[in-house]
Amino acid sequence: MCDPGSSHGSVLLLRVINLLAVVIPILGLAAGIGLLWGVAFDWVYLAIMGVMYLISAAGITIGYHRLFTHRSFKCPKVIEAMFAALGSMAVEGPVLQWVATHRKHHHHSDREEDPHSPHTHGEGVVGTLRGMFHAHVGWIIACKSFRSVRDGFSTVPRGMSRYVKDFENDRLCRFMSKTFPLWVVVGLLLPAALGGVLTMSWTGVLLGFIWGGLVRVFLLHHVTWSINSVCHIWGTQPFDSHDESRNNAIFGVLALGEGWHNNHHAFPASARHGLRWWEFDMSYLLILAMSKVGLASHVRVPPRARIESKRVRRVR
Repeated sequence: MCDPGSSHGSVLLLRVINLLAVVIPILGLAAGIGLLWGVAFDWVYLAIMGVMYLISAAGITIGYHRLFTHRSFKCPKVIEAMFAALGSMAVEGPVLQWVATHRKHHHHSDREEDPHSPHTHGEGVVGTLRGMFHAHVGWIIACKSFRSVRDGFSTVPRGMSRYVKDFENDRLCRFMSKTFPLWVVVGLLLPAALGGVLTMSWTGVLLGFIWGGLVRVFLLHHVTWSINSVCHIWGTQPFDSHDESRNNAIFGVLALGEGWHNNHHAFPASARHGLRWWEFDMSYLLILAMSKVGLASHVRVPPRARIESKRVRRVR
């Protein structure tokens, strides 16, 4: 399922790396739950996990997704670098590869070449379950995201470079992609350091690493992956998006606004995904706040007339 031009050994190594990226956070969750039975938990660690979740999730939703992939707004280079670093801390891949994969998803949404559609794996219960697994995590284990380890983190798979041609001369973005492993390590060491400083103990270092590092990555992974799986199966479709994308209120909250997925597929370039007043979109609120203090500009939101023109008309 990986690029045929990659050597067998390199592909196998990449699959092992991807599998470890999925499994290790699960082991961290198990360790954290196990430690709950003793005296090794404090609200300090829950706070560390919450803060790390919010900043790394914002790195994905605001940085990787709305800024780099869809160019929904503009910001200074230092802010771009910050969001690229925070997104890397989510351990979902280097920014260039994430952007290429997501743009390909939009180009082929819920069709055969979609990297992670749940709708191309057969009919019936078995086909649905296979599709759900593939869309949620299977596509990552199968290493469709990357070509091979030797290609490095600043390149994209063969045949996908056309999705990131606008980044050919973007030295900052290529640098942030190349240094992806560094930011992953920072994202794991930072909560460990916070745990140690706030509790003045080595136990605090360990639990900060487990809860703010591994458990936080586990939660963020499965929330993000649910946009690919859950939000293409369960939810509402207020707009004609020519695919199976759905709005799901649960993930609208947990994924900082990304769960309003049908809205997003109807208006991909919009910085605002929650298009109605009750559709809570924390990512857009942060972008809006940034625009008020000069840290964001050219924020793209579709006009009301265009929104209404794409709304599905129900036959009564």
